[in-house]
Order: sequence, then C-alpha cells, then structure tokens
Amino acid sequence: MRTSIRTAGILAALLATGATGCAGGRTTQDFPPLSTDLTGKVRLVAYTGCDEMTEGLRQAAARNVTPWGFGDAMLYAVTDAGAAKRATPEQQSFSTTNTHEAGVDEPDLVKTDGDRVITVTGGVLRVVDAKTRKVTGTLRLVAEDQSWAQADLLVHGDRALVLFQGGGIIPFGATAKRLPGPSGPRYVLVDLSGEPRVLGAMTVRGQHIDARQSGSTVRLVVRSQPEIAFPAPKQDEPEKELLEGNRRAVLSAPADAWLPSYDVESGGASRTERVGCDRVSHPDRFTGTSMLTIHTIDLAAATPFGSLTPIAVAADGDTVYGTAGSLYVTSNPSWWTARPIDVAPVPGSSDAAPTPQAPPERTEVHRFDVSAPGAPRYVASGSVPGRLLNQYSLSEYEGHLRVATTSGAEVFGASPGTSESGVYVLDAGTLARTGSVTGLGKGERIYSVRFMDGLGYVVTFRQTDPLYTLDLRDPAAPKVTGELKITGFSAYLHPAGEGRLIGIGQEASEKGRVLGTQISLFDVSDPAAPAVLSRFHQKESGSEAEWDPHAFLYWPATGLAVLPLQNWTDGGIAGSAALALRVGDHEITKLGVVTHPRSPAKSDFAPADQGIRRSLVIGDDLWTVSGTGLKVSDAATLADRAWIPFS
Repeated sequence: MRTSIRTAGILAALLATGATGCAGGRTTQDFPPLSTDLTGKVRLVAYTGCDEMTEGLRQAAARNVTPWGFGDAMLYAVTDAGAAKRATPEQQSFSTTNTHEAGVDEPDLVKTDGDRVITVTGGVLRVVDAKTRKVTGTLRLVAEDQSWAQADLLVHGDRALVLFQGGGIIPFGATAKRLPGPSGPRYVLVDLSGEPRVLGAMTVRGQHIDARQSGSTVRLVVRSQPEIAFPAPKQDEPEKELLEGNRRAVLSAPADAWLPSYDVESGGASRTERVGCDRVSHPDRFTGTSMLTIHTIDLAAATPFGSLTPIAVAADGDTVYGTAGSLYVTSNPSWWTARPIDVAPVPGSSDAAPTPQAPPERTEVHRFDVSAPGAPRYVASGSVPGRLLNQYSLSEYEGHLRVATTSGAEVFGASPGTSESGVYVLDAGTLARTGSVTGLGKGERIYSVRFMDGLGYVVTFRQTDPLYTLDLRDPAAPKVTGELKITGFSAYLHPAGEGRLIGIGQEASEKGRVLGTQISLFDVSDPAAPAVLSRFHQKESGSEAEWDPHAFLYWPATGLAVLPLQNWTDGGIAGSAALALRVGDHEITKLGVVTHPRSPAKSDFAPADQGIRRSLVIGDDLWTVSGTGLKVSDAATLADRAWIPFS
C-alpha cells in the first residue's frame, strides 16, 4: 500500500562474498530497544562467522523480546553514478514519474518512455501505444480474485519489474496451494519486446520497504523478523513466565531463524537462496529483532535473477532516500507504549535486563555509496534528534546531508505543546554534525519539507501554517531567514521555477479544522519575505497528492498542474476527478476537470474504484490513469481525444 511516502529500509555493505547461511522471517517490533543508545556515532561491523552471528543475535533478541513476542510495527506508507541525469520536461516531450531526485527513479503504477504507456492495475500489466492509443499487450500476473494486490513498476528498455508489495501473492495460472516457502513481497520480471511475458520472479520472506532505480540497476529493500516458534501461552499465565519462556526460545533458536531467505524462478527452474552469514553486518548496538536486506538487480543483464548476492544488516529502518551516488537509509524511533512487567535477567547472561524505558527519540542515518554497479558500499552512520516525516526530509547538497525532524510530537506520554522541529546539517563523508537550526514550530510538527540547492522550506502545522525559509548555504551556520503564517497547511511542496513554490495541502479554519484541498503558489524569491501569490481551494475534498507526490504532475513548459481529487459530501465520496490548473508566475487558475466512467464491481473480490490516480503528458496529450482505464485529453483544453477501457 502507499498510505504515505514514508517508506523504510536499511542497507549494509560487506567486503566478503559467499552464500552460506540460513533463513529469515517477517517484520519488526514496537517494543523499546532496551539496550540501544543512539546518542553518538553508529558503526556497522561484519560478523566473522555464523557462530558469532548466532550468539550475538540471540543475546540481543533475548534482551528485547517481550511476553508477546517481537510485536508488529506499523510501516508508512519514498543506483548507479554512471547513469545520465534525467532530462527535464523542457528537454523532452513526455513527463516522467514525479521523483525526489533527478536520475533516481521510484516505483509507480504507470511509466512511459514517450512511445508506450505501461500500467499495472488490478493485477494486470498493459502496454499502450501512445500514437495509436491502442492496447498492444496484456499480461495478467495474479488471479482475478487477487486483483486487490497493489503493484508498482520500474522499467528499463524492454524490461519491466513489477513489485507486488503484499505477501501471499499466487501467480496467475498457478495452483491454489503453493509449496511452503517465502510468502512476502513478490518481484516479477516482464519482457516487453513483444507480447508481454514473464522472464522470472523472486519472492522474499519479509516486508517490502522501498526500491530505487538508477540506469538499469534496481535495489530492493526488505525488512524481516526472526522466525522463532514461541511457546503457546497457558491460560492465566503470568507475564513474567511468558517472558522467560520466550527468552528461552530465542536463546535456543538457530541461525536460520534470522537469516532471510528468498525463492527465485528463472530459466524455467526454481531455487531457494539464503543470505550468507558473511553477508551480514550489525551496528555496535542492536536489538536482534529485525533484519534489513537489499537485493541488487540489473534489468539489462541477460539473466537478472541468475546470480544474486544480497546483503543484510541486523538493524531497523523506515525511510529510503537516494541520489545518483548515495543511498541513505534512516531508522525512525519506534512508537512506544510502556507496560509494567517483572523483567528477569537473560538466561545464560550475567547482565540483568533493565526496566523498560522509552527509547531516545533519535533517528539513525546510514549512508551507502552506490556509484558502482552491484552491492552498495557502506560509508558512514550517525544520528539526529527527532523523527522524520518522509524522504523529502532528507537532501544531499555539496558534500552535506540536510535532515529535518520533529521532536516531542505524537509520542505517547508527551505533554501538549512540547514539540518542536529543526534542520540538522551533517557531513556526508562522516555523518558528523556540522550545524543545525532548531526551535521551529513549537507545539507543532512538520507537515512538509523541500530542499532546493542552498535553501530549505519547512511547513509546520497545528492551527496555522508557518512556512519557514532557511538559508543552508553555510553548513556550519544554517539559519531561518523568513516565516509566513497562513491558515491551513501544505503537505507537499513542489518547485515551480525561479522564486516560486507550489504547495498541495488543506485549507483549515483558525482552529485547525480542515476544509478541503488547497493549492498555493508561494513567492520565495526573497528568502526573508516569503509571500502567498495565489490560492485555489476546493471545498470538502482531498487529494492523494497530499501524501504521495507521484500523484502530482507539473509540466513547466505550459504551467499545467494536475492532481487527483476526491470530493466528499455527507461523509462519503461523491465523485472523483483529475483537477487541472494553470500555474502562472503570479496566479493559479482552474483549467477544468477530467473524469472517467465508473464501472460496477465485477466480483466480490474487485477492489473499490479509487478514481483517477495518475496523470502524465506525452506531446500535447494529457493522459489520466484509473483502475477503469486510460483517458487521453487535449493538454491545453482538456477536450476528450480517446478512451481506452481496461476490460
């Protein structure tokens, strides 16, 4: 699912190669990492062998297991230096996925190369010729009763990688009962050179976090939890005894319980692979309750699934940010609820387990060098106070990483009005802090962030929307240069040319009650005096673009801006459309709306009609995408040109 662009992942690089090892499991924990101190530098080191790895993971996990196991954590739902920088819309006649950084593609439900439009909806991949506006290829990837399965695409040439994020996906044409094995996310490689056909697939044990692509190189990030069989609780069994039983289970678990496994289907054969002990590293301090794995796939290779060498780290993470040469993975503090229990020492250990304490609200940051093909190379780690909003809270610029976080907001037990936000500047080579500016939006939290070269823009909100402008050109002395207070908030900020910024969010009353979608045009040409030039407000509505920037289209050549819009009346959805606006230098005007036919559900398994999800430009055509089909409209007038139903 894509409930937000807060996505997760963590990566590790090792010097050794090899494939000895064992198998892994599901995902994360929401109990505090009792032994973790994130106040200083975080160093990743490799294990010397399986025995050392197993014992280290056992001891760490035993300190952090609870009477209820490892728990489940909520995930939120955002590269090859040799890749050429992506062309801007002014240099090409078609739009691409709205991504954070040029040259680093992100998975989405539609892709185009200007000649073809490739979509995956309802478990079906379709290829449409942009000139004839005809479907030239169709491939059902999952059974119709699994059409709810969310999927995204990454494309290189005539290869498409389809990413099914959920577990338990049964390939179309397979028997209903599958052999035991990984039941997590599934990645399917499709040949687009003729009628689409499956070339291979990989199913991993765990939970999909995120993926990035640069050139033909795709990196997939997966998180898993140890596969340990805890003893069944007895009726009215005290929590102390539950905890002791779980610790005994952890301390006797084999290495296979932690090491992730995955199934590969390639060349007509299937095999099970495992991450080797020599491909695993760990921080100085870790909980042993989560493993992060990165798989590197070259879509241009003759056999992309032929030889895989994934790497893993015994750590946690939830946000991925990539540039052409760096991949950053961060780990937000876990949401935490304390429950008083009698904590006993870990069996076999001389250390007494401490009483549960709320973990420090700090975010770990790891940087990996992805300038060469193959597995990433670990560079450095560090930490900053607070919690990230999403990947747009991170930005690498001229050898430094800027990180925007909020501290003290939405944490159980926090006193009202204690939150505040800040921007921290880290040296990209060491991730040591160079400078910071704090105290932004006291009593509020960050709703959106955008960094543009040496400047930064941060929106905080509780009842009003302060837009802060920051001068970050001196890494040692970042500073706030201006502040603009208006009602409502911007949940996504998008550059709109020199000195202009578009905000997508919600209008709100003076008491903070949201009133409907609002698109704002800001003048930020003077960092000391940001101003609102124009605002468009659609009452009782919301847009997917507020939490997923992939849903927003901005075409600088004509000032066309398009976003999906859900209109709400009487507590329900009254209709869906794509709202088209013209963004000028000083004003936003409404161009019109595009709608799609709404078809009744075909079966009890059909997903709800989510309306128009995406839009793109090819030449002078505006294409809009929904689960029902594709519509082609005149990009200047919105006049209908073609309707391509998904039958």
